[in-house]
Amino acid sequence: MEPVTLFEVGPRDGLQNEPETVAMADKVALVARAIDYGARRIEVGSFVNPRRVPQMAGTEDVIAGLPDDPAVRYTALCLNVRGVERAIATRETGRGVDEAGCVIVASDTFGVANQGQTIADGIAANRAMIALAKSAGLKAQVTIGAAFGCPFEGPTPQDRVLDIAEAMAEAGAEEIAFADTIGVGVPPQVGETVARAFERLGNTFPLRVHLHDTRGLAAANAWAAYLAGCRTFDSALGGLGGCPFAPKAAGNVATEELAYMFARSGIATGVDLDAVLAANAWFETVMGRPLPSRVGRAGDFTITREPVRA
Repeated sequence: MEPVTLFEVGPRDGLQNEPETVAMADKVALVARAIDYGARRIEVGSFVNPRRVPQMAGTEDVIAGLPDDPAVRYTALCLNVRGVERAIATRETGRGVDEAGCVIVASDTFGVANQGQTIADGIAANRAMIALAKSAGLKAQVTIGAAFGCPFEGPTPQDRVLDIAEAMAEAGAEEIAFADTIGVGVPPQVGETVARAFERLGNTFPLRVHLHDTRGLAAANAWAAYLAGCRTFDSALGGLGGCPFAPKAAGNVATEELAYMFARSGIATGVDLDAVLAANAWFETVMGRPLPSRVGRAGDFTITREPVRA
């Protein structure tokens, strides 16, 4: 069974929808904890308008305080060329970010609501963003949002998603992710999308899935993606997250839940589940409430008592 990579997105996507501001020191500590439990790709913030996403204000300050671990790749979300310019600038004063995480939404209505772009606008903008990022030595990857369904338009046509993926690969994207932004995808749909993407982009093209657990199917969808050949999965500590512009969208699939599922299935993740559970317990004290993750509540599978005898 081939190993997988869990891409920790908690510091950005996990926190962006939280109403109470998380202190910069706690964001930096969250990244440090993620490194401790084995995360080697971490989304640490986003270069967006702080008036629209207040939780992401001060992303440059967070990046400046991150551990300088050469084994870890830091990513920040960039919605436009200005965002990529800000990502590049972090490298002028320190280690900075390693990847520009670009985004295009596979729905005109949602794209306009989320970032003021139609699909055609997004393709043009992402071409420019990818070129700029790569010219400055950053890796450039693209996430296709609403890849399985849109809250305003309904199911997203699969061919539309694959056409966008092909356009982004031709533009130079080094990885493409399919995002179930509102958590409506089901395993056959996710598996087929991944399989068809490999057919169109090549069997070795780096693909990733970004799954939300709105309807409790994120882990099942991750398994379907794995069976189709995907080996990189976004996840967030505690299952936090949601999209400010997607009604009723729940959190990301929890890092704990993917770590548990893959480990119990004999698939290496490089993530220490006990350390993730300890990070979950710590972050609950930061957030002041239990986190949504079910594995966070139940823990690993252990025998805790003698069986009841008649």
